Amino acid sequence: MPIRTNRGRAAVYRKLWAWPLRSPRHLMVVVFCLAVLAIAVGFVVPQAANPLAGNVPRVPAVTLSNGVVVSRTTAAPGAGAQAAAPTSTSLVPRVTLPPPSPAAPAPEALAVAEAWARAWVNHPAGMTSEEWTAQLVPLTTEEFLPQLRTVDPANIPSTVVTGKAEVITSSASAVDVKIATDGAELRLTVIATDAGWRVSAYNRAD
Repeated sequence: MPIRTNRGRAAVYRKLWAWPLRSPRHLMVVVFCLAVLAIAVGFVVPQAANPLAGNVPRVPAVTLSNGVVVSRTTAAPGAGAQAAAPTSTSLVPRVTLPPPSPAAPAPEALAVAEAWARAWVNHPAGMTSEEWTAQLVPLTTEEFLPQLRTVDPANIPSTVVTGKAEVITSSASAVDVKIATDGAELRLTVIATDAGWRVSAYNRAD
């Protein structure tokens, strides 16, 4: 029969609150039930607030060949979560290529530089640009020839080579030299190619 008076309800409430205090056993049962309820709430609430939290797989850390350990977390496909950026426990060292090792200049490179200089100063009156460039073709790289074809030999101040090739820098594959002429000092870069040593660049100091 339903309880219809306030006095009756108060009596029921007093019995419920007093039940845990009747014996230590009752009290332990109540404490145990409350602990289980708290654990259940602590597990269910975070899952309900973030349903995608359990769908993010962990990718194991990867050890690179240089000893750097890299770890990352990748979002599951379709989860809509942004993948975490890779992190590392130490900075990856920058790879810097070493400069070319110095080496004694090859005699062939110096000979090509001097022959190129003699052809460069050879521009008698009436010689066309095509004729002047043709002298340099066997001693010049294919990539550098288009630039030489734009030179007007009439503007070259030198007519004779007055010195030997002097090495500025050299390595096993390239040599920078300077050669004195009667009008300007030539600076040549001679490189090793499949066809032999060839001039790949020049400038002059008037």
